[in-house]
Amino acid sequence: MKTIRLTAAQACVRYLANQLNEDGVPYIAGVWAIFGHGNVAGIGEALYGIREELPTYRGQNEQSMAHAAIAYAKQLGRRRAMAVTSSIGPGALNMVTAAALAHVNRLPVLFIPGDVFANRGPDPVLQQIEDFEDGTVSANDCFKPVSRYFDRIERPEQLLTALPRAFRTLTDPADCGPVTLAFCQDVQAEAYDYPESFFARKTWRFRRPEPDVIELEAAVAAIKAARNPVIVAGGGVHFSGATAVLKAFVEKHKIPVVETQAGKSALAWDHAYNFGPVGVTGCESANIVSEKADLVIGVGTRFQDFTTGSWALFKNPDRKILALNVQPYDSAKHDAIPLVADARVGLEKISAALGDHVFAEPDTGLKASWFAKADAVTAAPKDANTLPTDMQVIGAVQRASRDNTVVMCAAGTMPGELHQLWKAKLPLSYHMEYGFSCMGYEIAGGLGIKMAEPERDVIVMVGDGSYMMMNSELATAVGMGVKITVVITDNRGYGCINRLQMGTGGAEFNNLYAHSNVSPIAIDFAAHAAAMGAKSHKVASISELEAALAAAREAAETTVIVIDTDPYPTPGAGGHWWDVAVPEVSAREEVNKARSAYEAALKERS
Repeated sequence: MKTIRLTAAQACVRYLANQLNEDGVPYIAGVWAIFGHGNVAGIGEALYGIREELPTYRGQNEQSMAHAAIAYAKQLGRRRAMAVTSSIGPGALNMVTAAALAHVNRLPVLFIPGDVFANRGPDPVLQQIEDFEDGTVSANDCFKPVSRYFDRIERPEQLLTALPRAFRTLTDPADCGPVTLAFCQDVQAEAYDYPESFFARKTWRFRRPEPDVIELEAAVAAIKAARNPVIVAGGGVHFSGATAVLKAFVEKHKIPVVETQAGKSALAWDHAYNFGPVGVTGCESANIVSEKADLVIGVGTRFQDFTTGSWALFKNPDRKILALNVQPYDSAKHDAIPLVADARVGLEKISAALGDHVFAEPDTGLKASWFAKADAVTAAPKDANTLPTDMQVIGAVQRASRDNTVVMCAAGTMPGELHQLWKAKLPLSYHMEYGFSCMGYEIAGGLGIKMAEPERDVIVMVGDGSYMMMNSELATAVGMGVKITVVITDNRGYGCINRLQMGTGGAEFNNLYAHSNVSPIAIDFAAHAAAMGAKSHKVASISELEAALAAAREAAETTVIVIDTDPYPTPGAGGHWWDVAVPEVSAREEVNKARSAYEAALKERS
């Protein structure tokens, strides 16, 4: 057996560079890195030696560079991924939030945080967390509950088993999610005689599990027995590459489709059978057909509470759930009829078994009614001096977008209103991180999307609160020459949660600057963005916003556009009840009234 002597870090990155996807390109597209004493000498030296084959990207914050890596993988439908490396201690812990985001959203990312010395010679090393009762614990143990696979590399030869296991997880359609390889810093530098065969190029294929015959028969029988079925399209439709098959399926069998946040853009917004976004942030047309459905067919969805209206949306007393999902865990939720299979294969098999079985045409008038309301709230204000709403900002961005535009967001006011109002034409033209609803994902995520698909026009929608939490990868986008357009809506605080606080009877408190112990401050976001090298504008009206967006579309550089918005208005239509517990006892009458309404709503839940 021929061997090659390498440090463990050199072996790790060489292995990464030689793993291919089905298209014959490297599965790991690059490594995001912030170096410290836990990884600079080992992994840093190794990455330098392979920099022509495996690019290294320098981030500004460990969490945000991981967000960029995650968005990259999501935009490419999990067909490629990135690795992220940090030092030990705070650098590693900064990535735990991003790991949780990837875990919730079933997205692949390889975390390689530095770890303590395996030999414990300098114990305790700088930044080491000491557990007084367990000498094997380090800060990296925090990754365990938010990793699909976790391993600690304490000997160089452990890579021979750890790395294949890592890639099995990253590329598995059911188990896909974040992998953490906590890499002891002394081990990174230790040499070992590795088999040359370990570094041979390997292609990882993405399996398409076929459905079990008995489960398929039960699923087909349930559909044939239904009178008013509805399909809930989730993110699994995109990850399976099943958008065309879904379109053919619903056209053949005439079943209406509603979309989750992750599933939005599975069908074009104007497709006859796309009844729009569903659930808490859904529209009237989607929620009406969902309320009446006697069979809810989930395709690649995990039935999050925003999708189900905290399980109060599906009101038909005879309703059943059919869950087509590649992950058995998701297929068995809420006593669903399970169909464990790849989404594309599952739909094809069901359609073949259904033959010419069709349902009555759904009421397309519901869509027309909804879009009339949506168009009204997204139209430009008649009074140019009126402080615009977030809905009007969305309308301006929609009018400035093209079919190849990707609009993206993550948390705050915009996700709900974008889900309701945005008209997505092409698959993967709507990118929302709403599984974890993580503030700070937006700008780094926009960078990752543009790196994944440079030909797409990427527009990042972010509120002032989320921008303040994490904006530093804007400088990275500028420095890398990766053009994105960022629209900052400044409502001077956390407008979304302020409205939720008011909706549950609470006094306005600690959300908007005006109701906190921080004096109202006028932050010059345009100046801040310009200081990081972006082209920036502060606009005073929707018409100025549209002009700035047109200029940004033609510009070669990253552009940031800031507009003040009114923190209070909502679309006023659509949406659904969401279970947010209201205090049973309060000195505020408003809270007591909200509690009574809450208890009444609980009784309506199925």
